[in-house]
Amino acid sequence: MSQQTFFHFSKEEPTSDVVIKRLKELRGEITHHDKLYYDKAAPEISDREYDQLYRELVDLEKKYPSLITPDSPTQRVRDKSPQGFQSATHLVPMQSLDNTYSEQEVLDFMKRLHKTLPEEKILLTMEPKVDGVALSVIYQEGRLVRAVTRGDGTKGDDVTRNVKTIKGIPERLYGSFPALVELRGEIYLPKKVFAHLNEERDEEGLPAFANPRNAAAGSLKQHDPEIVKERHLSAIFYGHGTYEGIFPKTQDDLIKQLEQWGVPTPPRFWIMETEGEVLSAIEELGRIRHDYVFETDGAVLKVNQFSQREQLGSTSKAPRWAIAFKYEPERAVTRLLDITVQVGRSGVLTPVAELEPVLVAGSTVARATLHNEEEIIRKELLIGDQVLVEKAGEVIPAVVAVLKEKRDGSEKKFIMPKQCPACHGAVIKKEGEVALRCINNHCPAQLQRRLQYFASRQAMDIAGLGEAVVFQLLSEGLLKDVSDLYKLTEQQLLPLERMGKKSVQNLLKAIQESRTQPLWRLLVALGIPHVGVTAARILAERFHTMAHLKAASLEELMAIEDVGETMATSIHDFLKQHEIVSLLEKLQQAGVNFGEKDPVVIASQGPLQGTIWVLTGTLSQPREEIAGQIRHAGGKVSSSISAKTTYLLAGEEAGSKLQRAKKLGVEVIDENRFRDLISSSQS
Repeated sequence: MSQQTFFHFSKEEPTSDVVIKRLKELRGEITHHDKLYYDKAAPEISDREYDQLYRELVDLEKKYPSLITPDSPTQRVRDKSPQGFQSATHLVPMQSLDNTYSEQEVLDFMKRLHKTLPEEKILLTMEPKVDGVALSVIYQEGRLVRAVTRGDGTKGDDVTRNVKTIKGIPERLYGSFPALVELRGEIYLPKKVFAHLNEERDEEGLPAFANPRNAAAGSLKQHDPEIVKERHLSAIFYGHGTYEGIFPKTQDDLIKQLEQWGVPTPPRFWIMETEGEVLSAIEELGRIRHDYVFETDGAVLKVNQFSQREQLGSTSKAPRWAIAFKYEPERAVTRLLDITVQVGRSGVLTPVAELEPVLVAGSTVARATLHNEEEIIRKELLIGDQVLVEKAGEVIPAVVAVLKEKRDGSEKKFIMPKQCPACHGAVIKKEGEVALRCINNHCPAQLQRRLQYFASRQAMDIAGLGEAVVFQLLSEGLLKDVSDLYKLTEQQLLPLERMGKKSVQNLLKAIQESRTQPLWRLLVALGIPHVGVTAARILAERFHTMAHLKAASLEELMAIEDVGETMATSIHDFLKQHEIVSLLEKLQQAGVNFGEKDPVVIASQGPLQGTIWVLTGTLSQPREEIAGQIRHAGGKVSSSISAKTTYLLAGEEAGSKLQRAKKLGVEVIDENRFRDLISSSQS
């Protein structure tokens, strides 16, 4: 169902048979898309297309109320909760919001408010609509005791263990707080993390997430909290359910109170009264919304005064005191010139759309991943088609639809290759995967990707070993695997294009220095599935050497607090593979540090012991280097600001973290002050 046809009645009143048929079609389509969206986190159509279908059903049922059936999607609250978790009842039901794409309907909403409360001054608030997963959390005596997804609005799934891995959500509130309070918010996946996650899923032959919201939902479904932790989810809170004791009386006061408690809140907040102010705020948010770290597809307008909300009340599904205005998705039409196939470091074949360059959401798009063959078939893409392109999560270019009516017969069907396009070896489709995979571990394309990943900044950090250099080294037959990097000589490198004597010396120096990189970087560079930087650090701190890690049993790995069964199994099996054992032997012979050279730092003796740091903006050194200095001095480094943060180290062009630090009263320092702190602590 990649293409939706929206029904339009003629001017004459339709017959009952026509109406009944259309109602059946709409209910079937909406139910189908609900299952894909909520159960599988894999939607086939956009929010806009879904909203059109749902609105048509609502309008028809309003016109023909006698034809409403109990099983209609309009008569039930859609269950958005992940499967397989314990069910929990909300202390106060969680309702969804009515939404609109029309500014006129926003003004009509305001008129209804004044009609219900004609003698009162009504202030509205507006905040960005975070495109994530709705969540309710309960704090008892200031401590986080439960986190529950919206579910059907009455009951959701208890995801407390997973939510406690999300750094931005405090396990304890700060300052004074009620004995019991239920807070409402949204779990989201930052756009950059979403882009990286989909790259990894493509690499592993797994279906890509359609957008950050579905990625966040898929992450909360994980039964291994460590995988959830590795997804780097974030949260924003903006509402409340039940509470005991004195509580804020307005939305404005609530946001201020949340900030004092150390709870993350919306980065921008408007208070408005007139129609002109509301429309101006919607326009302003539309201009700046792409700058946020989360995806936002709209604006949420609410009555500010809680007492007025009580008077306005709710329908069975949504409050009458709030509405969500949604922006039209930014799309562009262009031509699909070709479909090429890339081979990843694990052998996965990924089709890529080669597009006629087009401007989308502020940047030129010429390529877009198509993820796998099933995606091409589902979207019915042909080479030469006119296609609609948008940015999934406002980051990743994506082909969202084909304009079949524009076809002229010259279009061609794409067929996935039966052999690897790089080495011409055999390809297979593993059970449970949607991707084709090259099974030749010596495939030059796989080796090139593995080498680039091994040398990347988050891994062994070998400056100068970019894509062009790696390609030349492979073309000249100088590399058979990553261990061959440590055999390269000046005589071998000088003949390469754009490699002068200075460049060669710098590259050899970077390779030499990588021999002494800490063990955690080597663990990242090996590309162990499910092991990112955080997990690699934990493993290095726990086992200290590669030998100890290799000797660890599955039970020992699972016993580590932050390593779940999935990750433990992946690590255990990966290090037992014959080719990995052989590669590690060669790397050790080349003098690569396997942990024996890592300094043992006792945090309690460090000069920054007890401090928690967050880094933001452009700094004079790579962030990982500065983070390493902080850890070496006994401090901890976090990716998100909270009331627990001791210092925010801010460079140039510091963004939202700087604003949040100021809100929470976190001390903000520059690099000069940072150096002074370290030197004065050591003196």
